[in-house]
Amino acid sequence: MASMRDIKRRKDSIQSTGQITKAMKLVSTVKLQKAKGRAENTKPYFDLMYETVQSILAKSGHINHKYLKESESDKKAVIVVTANRGLAGGYNSNITRMIIDEGFTKENTVVYAVGKKGRELLERKGYEIKADYSEAINEPIYKDAKEICDDVLSADGEVGEIYLAYTVFKNTVVHEPQLIRLLPVEADDAAHETDGSEALMTYEPSEEEALDMIIPKYVCSLVYGALIESVASENGARMQAMDSATSNAEEMISTLSLKYNRARQASITQELTEIIAGANAIE
Repeated sequence: MASMRDIKRRKDSIQSTGQITKAMKLVSTVKLQKAKGRAENTKPYFDLMYETVQSILAKSGHINHKYLKESESDKKAVIVVTANRGLAGGYNSNITRMIIDEGFTKENTVVYAVGKKGRELLERKGYEIKADYSEAINEPIYKDAKEICDDVLSADGEVGEIYLAYTVFKNTVVHEPQLIRLLPVEADDAAHETDGSEALMTYEPSEEEALDMIIPKYVCSLVYGALIESVASENGARMQAMDSATSNAEEMISTLSLKYNRARQASITQELTEIIAGANAIE
């Protein structure tokens, strides 16, 4: 059995850790409320943007445009949105694991990292980090998303497909990693299910000019929406992780308190036994 001093030292250490995790939980809760409100306010716009572009493409027929046609290059670019800090459960590792499981090999994949944790994990696995935008995840603004999109779209000729990996914010306790293809843009199958009576989309100015303006804005909107949802998901995941850690610390403290009391009782009993034995020996 561990000595009373060792038990007390461990108990004090766990109490200090518990205070830290409790404080981090409170901070994450406050940040989550702000991020959650922002995500809920912006989500309708980005959902509508997605539906609108899908509807436009579904009614456009077959258009020969660089953002819509398949490229000859087999190289893929992935915008990976994670956090700059850990202590958020499986939030960061779920994204990197999803990329590996989806068949993105380090030989044919370049990574545009948003978040230090995702960059470090993928870099350790041998993936090429094309660019790092870790500061953007602290307080995402549309300008950050546009900078990322401009850099990624400028490499459109070098890569065949562009993907976005981020965590969808469902609610406070549900956050799901998601991978979507940004380019080449492909309308949903559901959007193609028309009865043939609808007229094809007409463009003014030309198809080329219109899509050159629409598609980049569409991609930037999706990236910005992903940044906003990822911030909410990160704080939700960290709040859950710190809540679990605090609960575990309280359980451990309770167990150690019981062990300490038992050790103290055993020590007192031993001292009394020695005193009585000594007194009997004198008599």
